[in-house]
Amino acid sequence: MGIVSRLKTERYLLIAIAVGVAAFLSEHAIMEMGQGAALIAAAALVVTIVLASMRVAHHAEILAIKVGDPYGTMILTLSAVAVEVIILAIMMSGESSPTLVRDTIYSALMLDINGILGLAALLGGLKHGEQPYNDNSGKTYGVMILTAIGISMIVPEFVPDEKWHYYSAFTIVAMIALYALFLRMQVGQHSYFFSYSYPRAERKQDASEDHGDEGSTAVSIATILAGVVIIGLLAEFMSAFMTTGLKGTGAPIGLTALVVATISAAPEILTALRAALKNRMQATVNIAMGASLSTVILTVPVMEAIALYTGQPFIMAMTPVQTVMVTITLIAAAINLNDGETNAIEGMTHFILFATFLMLASLGL
Repeated sequence: MGIVSRLKTERYLLIAIAVGVAAFLSEHAIMEMGQGAALIAAAALVVTIVLASMRVAHHAEILAIKVGDPYGTMILTLSAVAVEVIILAIMMSGESSPTLVRDTIYSALMLDINGILGLAALLGGLKHGEQPYNDNSGKTYGVMILTAIGISMIVPEFVPDEKWHYYSAFTIVAMIALYALFLRMQVGQHSYFFSYSYPRAERKQDASEDHGDEGSTAVSIATILAGVVIIGLLAEFMSAFMTTGLKGTGAPIGLTALVVATISAAPEILTALRAALKNRMQATVNIAMGASLSTVILTVPVMEAIALYTGQPFIMAMTPVQTVMVTITLIAAAINLNDGETNAIEGMTHFILFATFLMLASLGL
């Protein structure tokens, strides 16, 4: 592929660079124009970040197809979590709420399991009926998510403030240990838990239809790294504009958390839906459940380490409403992902839970 064709293909990243330069040059002027201008600028940056993250996910998907599952979905989920961690780290350095990380992880969990998996299983089920996948993956993801969320976001409710630092340090070690073992399982002796054998011709056809020949592995890796850096720079300006635009409006912090979660999950939504509509539910389960697990098990130790180092106020214990919603979600997922097949009814149950989450968020709960 020639340079001109490559630049045309990566036009979203070029647009992101241009928007970043414009934000840098006009930041003070926009701030002086008031809250309305700041909110418009923040919205424009959110759209730009989503476009850039879609290119990052696109190249992650190219790598995923080349290496196959389970390595493929691991690349996809890690790229999304990297975007989320960068945005959260930048927003934490400013005037952010001490519950921002907690609310973002909670929003991501609702979006990944109930939104992505629910909608994909619903649409895929309406088109194909029952869609097969490896039930070992659903069970493994479910118990890992339950353990990680319990340790990091439910138990902290009972830890006294004066002893929080000790428990926070323990949580960091526990999350790293959990992920290290999970990673060894996913790419080692239990890798077959996260894969499903589709016809070889179908796999080749899917890869050809989705991407064709889009350059070497090195090009994809370089584009992913460049995209993550660009997203980080844009997130810094987005954070400043959003903080100014929402100041004094009474908007719930959950709104900011939902924006961050949506930015990181946007590319995964498209990938998961495409997989479900092509009757490749294994990829959808890996993306939705893997993203949920990676969000908890990787975001928590990084953010808690930053909070311990900087001494910033930090609250990880979920509210009663959040705890109930997470509990219902994980119970529903344990039941639905237990038999190796999904259908439209199971998808609808999760999608209704997602609608309930949005309703509660609009009420500030």
